[in-house]
Amino acid sequence: MSESVELITIENVSKSFSGKLVLNNFSATIRSGEIAGLIGKSGSGKSVLLHMLRGSTEYEPDSGRVLYHVNRCTRCGHLDVPVEGVNCKVCGGDNEALSVDYWSLDEYDPLRVAVKSRIAIMLQRTFALFGDLTVIENVLNAIDEKVPKRVEKAIELLEFVNMTHRTMHMARDLSGGEKQRIVIARQLARDPIFFLADEPTGTLDPFTAEEVHKKLVDYVKRKNICMVFASHWPEALEKMADDGYWLEGGEVKMSGAPKSISDKFMEGYVFEKGETVETGGDIVKLDNAEKHYFSVSRGVVKAVDGVTFNIAEKEIFALIGFSGAGKTTTSRLIAGLSTTTKGKVEVRIGDDWIDMSKSGYDGRGRATPYIGILHQEYSLYPFDTVLQNLSTSIGMTLPAELARMKAIQVLISVGFDKKEVNKVLDSYPDNLSVGECQRIAFAQVLIKEPRIVILDEPTGTMDPITKVIVAKSVLRARETLGETFIVVSHDMDFIQNCCDRAVFMKKGKVVATGTPAELIENFDLHGNEDHPEENGEQEE
Repeated sequence: MSESVELITIENVSKSFSGKLVLNNFSATIRSGEIAGLIGKSGSGKSVLLHMLRGSTEYEPDSGRVLYHVNRCTRCGHLDVPVEGVNCKVCGGDNEALSVDYWSLDEYDPLRVAVKSRIAIMLQRTFALFGDLTVIENVLNAIDEKVPKRVEKAIELLEFVNMTHRTMHMARDLSGGEKQRIVIARQLARDPIFFLADEPTGTLDPFTAEEVHKKLVDYVKRKNICMVFASHWPEALEKMADDGYWLEGGEVKMSGAPKSISDKFMEGYVFEKGETVETGGDIVKLDNAEKHYFSVSRGVVKAVDGVTFNIAEKEIFALIGFSGAGKTTTSRLIAGLSTTTKGKVEVRIGDDWIDMSKSGYDGRGRATPYIGILHQEYSLYPFDTVLQNLSTSIGMTLPAELARMKAIQVLISVGFDKKEVNKVLDSYPDNLSVGECQRIAFAQVLIKEPRIVILDEPTGTMDPITKVIVAKSVLRARETLGETFIVVSHDMDFIQNCCDRAVFMKKGKVVATGTPAELIENFDLHGNEDHPEENGEQEE
């Protein structure tokens, strides 16, 4: 077993943005072969700490320091884990042990640059893949050309994240969960000493998340590196972390055994679904809908293969299944972002049925203004305030007072505190947490008052309490505005607590239709058994 040595020392770091304290006096020691897990609500300071550890200039601590402990080769300068009596892996030269006070060095200091090159980070909902390149090309681009057997290493990494069945797929054609696994492969391709991850399994189905949890733990132990991750998922904390830290308002509320922390964190997480709302007539109809496309390397790919179902007005309807099952592609057909290869997708506007495969004002152009979409890869304008982001999304000029009043209403509906909402409106997205930005993106959809709302992984980066608030927002919008929701998600708790009906998809087909509880029980969608798709045969 590899010797365990200290890799990161965090000493009393604090950070404020625009006068608001977002991290206060945080300290921790992380050793090789260890994983530290951060848990807390949106805006608790988790992502701020990760960016600080990454060395992002704008996250320099106001006080305190971060020490990285490394071996540096006296001949070639290569950095590695500081184990005594070990020569450089690159050139065989002698190593010297260093403790690098990262933030005391100039931004362009060679030692600071060298340390940063050994830090890898996986960010929330930022896939950052080259869409026009294949999966294998994306991974190869992350491996230095000087590394011997680059292709073999890339294949090993794809095997590690269970993505060898997508080797020649274009990155843009992957599902969100598949993209997330490729991001993990690309970051590990850098052969890091310090691996940081913000919600590493937030958009994965339970089976794949469980597999990724196990493999990341194995990787950290086997490579004798360290990992720091942030998550809203108590399961992730319990499965991966050696030590846990519960952050709230930038303060450490509790630290120690991950199971004890997750149990305490989940106290009070209770959601009681309201009475069933009476739905109207059908508003969406799919009849043998297909979406096939041609790939030079793989021939015809059946992303959606003969899907038939109806959705009623005011219904909250879920598309569930494992990563790559065809869920997102199906939702894109309904939204008119993609067109069917065969079959029909129709949306009712007023008393008229609109064929979403037909372009123009009389075709899907008539329906799309009434369809709101929250994408997995949403974006906000970074140089506009939250109020500007919300008011411009309406697409019309409103009196300033009315625009602010409407923005306040919709922000409260997605879980922002009434006392803080005015401050949030005047903030910029970069000064908010990822979870808070996600809720603002959801508010952008709701503020346009669409008839049909499509939510693609709406809770992947939300803490349990915020999920309850968002679920209630969906139910409230359905009740008060008569909106119809189509939810694409791996979050079975959210699906069960929020949705009326669901279809379970596999390999582009609808396998079963029923209530969420029925499908979860019949297909064990909480991830308690082996992944039935472990051979990687599903298609999207």
